[in-house]
Amino acid sequence: MSGLAEFQGRTVVIKFGGNAMVDEDLKRAFAQDVVDLWHAGLRPVVVHGGGPQISALLGRLDLEVRFEAGMRVTTPEVMDVVRMVLTGQVQRELVGLVNRHGPFAVGMSGEDAHTMTAVRRSAWVDGEPVDIGLVGDIVEVDPSAVQGLLDQGRIPVVSPVARSADGQVYNVNADLAAAAMAVALDAAKLVVLTDVEGLYANWPHSSEVISQLTTRELEKLLPELAGGMLPKMEGCLRASQAGVPMAHVLDGRVPHALLRGVFTGDGPRGTVVVPDEEDAV
Repeated sequence: MSGLAEFQGRTVVIKFGGNAMVDEDLKRAFAQDVVDLWHAGLRPVVVHGGGPQISALLGRLDLEVRFEAGMRVTTPEVMDVVRMVLTGQVQRELVGLVNRHGPFAVGMSGEDAHTMTAVRRSAWVDGEPVDIGLVGDIVEVDPSAVQGLLDQGRIPVVSPVARSADGQVYNVNADLAAAAMAVALDAAKLVVLTDVEGLYANWPHSSEVISQLTTRELEKLLPELAGGMLPKMEGCLRASQAGVPMAHVLDGRVPHALLRGVFTGDGPRGTVVVPDEEDAV
């Protein structure tokens, strides 16, 4: 795995989510890793999810928790909860954990400064489109606000909520939001922390993890994927096809997986997606 030195001065976008977000020790370890990257001369940007916390609050409010093709079905009532949990709870906690180490992190959402613009997205199930409500897909990223924070030596922590051109607020999958942000910032790397070891070669029949694959290989596999791994690998594919040199899916349940697995190579390996040679930018 690549060492830290080659990433000095470069932007890395990290998607943080899953069970690591509800384990206090893992959250603290992640915050420490992000700060260590900053001290090593990298420019980290965190895009976070909040699925477990959103589902927990929906349950307490007796609102339906339902997913289609890895996407949360988002009614207007669910959208209110998503917005409140992501920007009012999860983001504030993560910013606070990072800022225990110094005045680094600044929270924002995709709505702020029109950073992310989205359109309504459908899910596809068995080849048919399914209405999943106020779920958006990013069609434009204005990275200037995030870039400004990076230039000030800050660590942006971004919630994946975005507006459409006509002002509708959408819930955006954090994996896809992180991928779009990585492309817009010309990031050297996209890292997606998840709840499994990586992309399995033949799940559920095998627990063998694919260590590396190209965009074309991933394109062929994507229609076979389901559940939460689908948007993660779709995000990696989009980022790699648009010029991000490397996208890395990693097991966020391993303490300090970000620092050890991605940048020093003595931790979990995960799955790396790279552009095909003829497609490399």
